[in-house]
Amino acid sequence: MSRAALDLAGRSVLVAGAGVTGKSVVPVLRELGAHVTVTDGNAERLAELAGLGAELVPGLTEPPPGTALVVTSPGWRPASPLLVAAAGAGVEVIGDVELAWRVGQLRERPPSWLVITGTNGKTTTVGMLESMLRAAGVDAVTCGNVGYAVLDAVQAGHAVLAVELSSFQLHWSSTLAPDASVVLNLAEDHIDWHGSMEEYAAAKGRAHTHSRIVVHNAEDDWSTRLAEEHAPKSARRVGFRLDTPSAGELGLVEDLLVDRAFVADPATSAEELATLADVRPAGPHNVANALAAAALARAHGASPEAVLKGLREYRPAPHRASEVGEIDGVRYVDDSKATNPHAAAGSLRSHASVVWIAGGQLKGASIDELVASIAGRLRGVVLLGVDSPVIAAAVARHAPDVPVNSLRPGDDEPMTAAVSAASAMARPGDVVLLAPAAASLDMFPSYGARGDAFASAVRVLADGAAGAPNDGS
Repeated sequence: MSRAALDLAGRSVLVAGAGVTGKSVVPVLRELGAHVTVTDGNAERLAELAGLGAELVPGLTEPPPGTALVVTSPGWRPASPLLVAAAGAGVEVIGDVELAWRVGQLRERPPSWLVITGTNGKTTTVGMLESMLRAAGVDAVTCGNVGYAVLDAVQAGHAVLAVELSSFQLHWSSTLAPDASVVLNLAEDHIDWHGSMEEYAAAKGRAHTHSRIVVHNAEDDWSTRLAEEHAPKSARRVGFRLDTPSAGELGLVEDLLVDRAFVADPATSAEELATLADVRPAGPHNVANALAAAALARAHGASPEAVLKGLREYRPAPHRASEVGEIDGVRYVDDSKATNPHAAAGSLRSHASVVWIAGGQLKGASIDELVASIAGRLRGVVLLGVDSPVIAAAVARHAPDVPVNSLRPGDDEPMTAAVSAASAMARPGDVVLLAPAAASLDMFPSYGARGDAFASAVRVLADGAAGAPNDGS
């Protein structure tokens, strides 16, 4: 990316969206000498940008005359009238991630980008990767869809960016060229935003378009397909699998995580990286995440010792398969981050006997395949949220003998009621698992708030159990 490609001095740039993206990009665009206009449908949010030196105009549906570039918030859909009008007028539309890439290329030493995307496991993988890189003595930071905004991380001057990117962010990226990239997996999600599974997949595939090393999940058809279709011919391809790795792959040999890609002779040699016991949270899906993180870390030159140290020092973020309590032999696990069926499947398959708390907004995703695959593990199901009837119908089709308790919308505190209902179904040795398979915004401000409500309800239940008299008293 040449300096001329981002020569915005004296030019007009429109920023679509006054939220986190607007607050991040406006100061940078001003530093580059651009005349900046910001538009948003929310006048109050727009007013929060007063004092940043930008013109604030609510509700624009087409770019002002003379606009040279539009920088959009990732939440704005491609079909938004403003963005359609910009494309029709031949004005380039990019996102803040693409802007961050271009700004970084202006530096004397541009940062290295290691990009992680996929439907599930992104935040766990990027956290593992950051821990491995720091164990290797690298100035690395997580950013993107978690941690810093990417532009802020670039401006802070970090040497390596462990970047989690959503399909929304990738849709608006065109010249991003990571040192290494991975699409962890792909399943139905955000179809309402992209319009189809193919469009959703194409957005994810943009992570690879200009990548130097393309990492893929050899056991996930979509991940493999996107590596084949989107990787440059010059890119190196590296696979990972939950089985014995072939030459050029990372994988498992008994209980060892093994590298046969970043070694002197992949055909004849391998490096031991860690054991299954070093991966937290446990479960096959998190072993896959650890292998993906290790592949990216090794691509950047991290030693096997750094990978091991990073895995051991990594601490999972909240609401990701976190055990919040045990009451009368029943464990209560918060995986509120499982906001789609694919994520919930990984969590459910980690336990033999489950009372499943599920429901919320399915966002157009199908639930039948998930229910059919875990039917034998279900002790019972407790449903809440707008799409609970869809899940209930799937359970009736694929697990007709499993009891289902669908909570009514009028219940005063739905999560307390859900935990109480789940507790009544559970037996010693079971897990009561919050893995909703759906988004939270129909009932909670965020998946985090939903997980907090679950943990609070478990504490209330535990307090009640502690105060209850013994049968033999």
